[in-house]
Amino acid sequence: MSEYAVSMEHINKSFPGVKALDDVQLHLRTGEVMALLGENGAGKSTLMKILSGVYTRDSGEIEIFGQKIEGDLNTKRAQELGVAIIHQELNMCQHLSVSANMFLGREIVKGGRLDKAEMNRQAREQLAKLGITDLDPNTIVGELTVGRQQMVEIAKALLINARVLVMDEPSSALSNAEIVEMFRIVRELRAQGCAIVYISHRLQELHHIVDRVTIMRDGKYITEGKFSDFTMEQIIANMVGREITNQFPRDTVQRGRKVLEVRNLQAGRMVKDVSFDAYEGEVLGFSGLVGAGRTETMRAIFGADPKSGGEIVLDGQPLKIHSPADAIRYGIVLAPEDRKKDGLCTKLTIRNNIALPNLDIICSKLLGKVRRKTENEMIEKGKNSLTIKMANAEVLAGSLSGGNQQKIVVAKWLARDSRVIIFDEPTRGIDVAAKVEIYEIINELKKQGVVVIIVSSELPEVMGISDRILVMCNGRVTGEVDPRNTSEEEIMTYATLFGDNAVV
Repeated sequence: MSEYAVSMEHINKSFPGVKALDDVQLHLRTGEVMALLGENGAGKSTLMKILSGVYTRDSGEIEIFGQKIEGDLNTKRAQELGVAIIHQELNMCQHLSVSANMFLGREIVKGGRLDKAEMNRQAREQLAKLGITDLDPNTIVGELTVGRQQMVEIAKALLINARVLVMDEPSSALSNAEIVEMFRIVRELRAQGCAIVYISHRLQELHHIVDRVTIMRDGKYITEGKFSDFTMEQIIANMVGREITNQFPRDTVQRGRKVLEVRNLQAGRMVKDVSFDAYEGEVLGFSGLVGAGRTETMRAIFGADPKSGGEIVLDGQPLKIHSPADAIRYGIVLAPEDRKKDGLCTKLTIRNNIALPNLDIICSKLLGKVRRKTENEMIEKGKNSLTIKMANAEVLAGSLSGGNQQKIVVAKWLARDSRVIIFDEPTRGIDVAAKVEIYEIINELKKQGVVVIIVSSELPEVMGISDRILVMCNGRVTGEVDPRNTSEEEIMTYATLFGDNAVV
C-alpha cells in the first residue's frame, strides 16, 4: 500500500506550441494540507486537471490511494476514486437552491418525482458536518455570499465521498471572517483524513493551515518539503527563479496638482456620502472591510452604477457621467474587481479585448475601418509593458491564466491617455512576481502624472503601494492615514467605525 493518497510521477503534457508540464511529480498524503505553489502559467492548474480527469496526460504515472491508473483518467473515474476540485470561479447554478446544486446530476428520485425532502435532509446533514447549521437547503445559491457558496461547493464534494480535495485560490474573494471560517473547515477536513491540495497566491495565509509545499516553475517540478523548513523568501525564490527583495516597490514622486474631486457622492445603498480629492503623481488607496462600499464607489464614479447625488470634478470641470462611455471619454477608466464578469470578454481574442474599448482610437473616422497598424502597436505595447504570456494575439482571453487575464484588463487602458485609472483588487489571483510587475506599472503611471486609485482587501498591499489611504466603513470615508506612519490596527479601527461622521 502506497504511503500517498496521490502519487504523480514523470507527468508530461503538451498543447499546440506549448509544453505545459515537463516531467512533473506530486505527492500528497492522507490527512495533510499541501500547498501547490508557482507563478501563473507554472502548470499548477494543468496538473490538477490531469488529476481530476479533465485533461489526459501525454505520459507519466498516477496512483490514487495505491491504485495505479492505467490508460486515460476521465472525470467520472476520478470522482469515483474520491477526487474533487473547488474552482476559483465557483461552478454553481445561481438560480437553483443549495440542495439542488449539491445533488445536480445525482438527483434522488422517488416514485418518478424528485425527492426534495430527502435531498434537503442529506444536504442539511452534510452542511452540519462542516459546522454550518444556519443555512437552509432551500436558499437560492445566488442569494448567498461568495464565502457561503464556497462552503456549499465543499459540502457538495464531500457528499460524493471526496477524499482528495483540490482548492484553487479559495480565499481570493472572501472577507476576513469568511477566510477564518474556511480555515476552520480545512482543519476539520484534515482531521477527518481528507488529503487537500491548496493553491494560493496569498502566501501570507499559508502558515495558518499548510503542512507541506510543492513548488513548480515554467511547467517543471522544482522542490517539495515541509512548510516549516522554508522561509518565505526561499518559497518566492523557488517560484520565480530569482530573489525578490521588495514585494511592494513604491517610487517616491512629487505630488502635483489636484486632478479629481468627488463631492458628497451617493449611489444605491452602499455609497452614502463619499468625498475625497486625488492628485497627480500619487497612488490613492482605498481600504475597508467587504461591504464598506469601496467597489460601489468606484463603479459610481465610472458610471457603471447610477448616482443619486453628488458631484465629480476633473481638472476643475464638473462632469456629467451617466455611463462608462462618458467616463472613458473624460479619461476616467476602471479595471474592475471581477475581471471575468466585468473586465473581459472571455470568448473573444486578446486582440478583440484590447481593441474594443479603444475603437475611437484605432478606427479611421474617414474610412470607417480599423487601422491595423495602430491596433498592432497597441497590442504590442500592452504585451511588452506587462510581459503578457501568450502565443499570439488571436488566443481566446478565457484560455489565459488568471494573472495574464488581469494583465489584459490593464493593457486595454494603457493604450489611452487616461487622467484617472482605478484598479479594483488589481492583483487578486495573481502570483507574487506578476504582482510586482503590476506595481511597477502603477509606479510608471504615477511618474507620468496619472492619478492612480487602488482598492484592495489586502492590508499589506494597500499599505505597501499607496501614498495615501482612505478607509471606508458603511458607505462613508471614516479615516485618512499615511501608509508610512500607520498600522494595520489603526486602519481596522477606521474600517469598523460605524458612525455617520466622515472625517475626510
